[in-house]
Order: sequence, then C-alpha cells, then structure tokens
Amino acid sequence: MYVLYNYILNGITLSIEEAETGYHSGDCLEDIEGLKKLPHIREQLDEIDPESVRNELKEFGAWTEEELSDHEENLSRILWDACAKIVDGDFFED
Repeated sequence: MYVLYNYILNGITLSIEEAETGYHSGDCLEDIEGLKKLPHIREQLDEIDPESVRNELKEFGAWTEEELSDHEENLSRILWDACAKIVDGDFFED
C-alpha cells in the first residue's frame, strides 16, 4: 500500500503490518525508529528531500519552523503519518 503526498513525489509504500507497527494507541516513537531501520523503508526515506518533507509537514500546522529544521525528526513524523493513513484506510493499493 502506498500513501501519496503533495510534496513528496514518490509517496511512501508500506505493508499493512508495517503500518500497524508504526501506528497504534500509546507511544509509537520506538516502533517508528525500528521501521526506519528496515532497508526498504530507509531507502524510501533517504530519497525524500529535506525541503519536500518540511513543506509537507508545514501544511499540518502542528510544528514550528524550529521543530521542522530537524530532517530526521521530519522523516519520523512523515513515516508515522503514512502508517496512520494506511491503518485508517487512506491509501492506494500497489
């Protein structure tokens, strides 16, 4: 399954199992960090331009410019969002 974004050209592709690992009740941070280490996910994240992910997250209105200056944190945020969208059914099938 993949999630499309306005600024992230290729979107993000995850399995439902991966999405459920990264989006659940409670703190998801450790699970997101674990997902980021999976080679096929890390590859996708490494292709995302810092400005693109920052622009995408700006539209959420949840973070300050200072908070959005950390690219690795932004990748965690967008991965969590992709997981949430897949779990909630807002995705495209491969």
